[in-house]
Amino acid sequence: MQSAIAALKGHHLYPEDDNVGLREAAANAYGFNQDQVIAGNGSSELLSVIYKAFLAPGDSVAMLSPGFSFNRKLASLQGARFIEVKWDESYMLPMKQLLSGPAQDAKFIVLSNPNNPSGTFVPVADVDSLATQSNRLIVLDEAYVDFAPDDALRLVHRHPNLLVLRTFSKSYSAAGLRIGFGFGHPDLIGRLRNIQNLFNMNVIAHAVGISILSNRTAYSDNHKHIKEERERVTTALSHLGFSVIPSHANFLLARVPPGRKGTWWQTSLRDENIFIAAFPEDGLEDYIRVSIGKKDEMDAFISAAGRILKKLVPHETSVTSQ
Repeated sequence: MQSAIAALKGHHLYPEDDNVGLREAAANAYGFNQDQVIAGNGSSELLSVIYKAFLAPGDSVAMLSPGFSFNRKLASLQGARFIEVKWDESYMLPMKQLLSGPAQDAKFIVLSNPNNPSGTFVPVADVDSLATQSNRLIVLDEAYVDFAPDDALRLVHRHPNLLVLRTFSKSYSAAGLRIGFGFGHPDLIGRLRNIQNLFNMNVIAHAVGISILSNRTAYSDNHKHIKEERERVTTALSHLGFSVIPSHANFLLARVPPGRKGTWWQTSLRDENIFIAAFPEDGLEDYIRVSIGKKDEMDAFISAAGRILKKLVPHETSVTSQ
């Protein structure tokens, strides 16, 4: 990270205009031309730019639901209507609902793959089919794709209506630096860059981003660890009575044992100094989401969940017997 240290010494200077060096590095790393790449202050900034570029008050946008809740806020800020298309029971693309009904009037469709918060993965062939059959923009958020079996970047070369987003916040452990990319047709990318804020990224993010792009294979062991821990924790939670949705991300969405809601488990685990996510809305009230971390962190989580269950079960049994 010597380049980052050098960048810090030059912090009195403005960052490079239009992120040229970072975009060039990303283009070379992923097999694109520079005019097919936009760099952002995390992929969340790029999502914001997309909403500003393509939505006017009264327009609509469609998202697979449950999905990344930030999209609702972005639609609201543009005065746009937010259409939620429910996943089918197996979390495969509900193609008919996306191509007809209310969703057919949407300016674009937002799809996360792997999905957040379920961690489920749609085959790339299905994404290809959606982009082929739809004449609308498809915004494909691949924030967690480094933990999945495949990715859709290659489809960008075939579909001018496909925009793929990436972030270094998850699999490259750079969430605090806010580094994100979008890959798409030059006309699409140019439209987004034209309304992007000037100097939207700082010099440290530029330098670290270029360093990561030059050393992506160095993160392979961490990706492997996450996948292995994900499977181990899935098995442990299943033995404790949780119902875990098969995940291809760096987290697990699990239905809690009967008797308590996800928010109750969130509070109980927080009392054990374990922090997880719960969803009081969206039909996920009975679920918790657990991020995969180091082995000792996951051991602590599993142990805490087991202790809570041991306290809970006798209490529930005594109440039932009265």
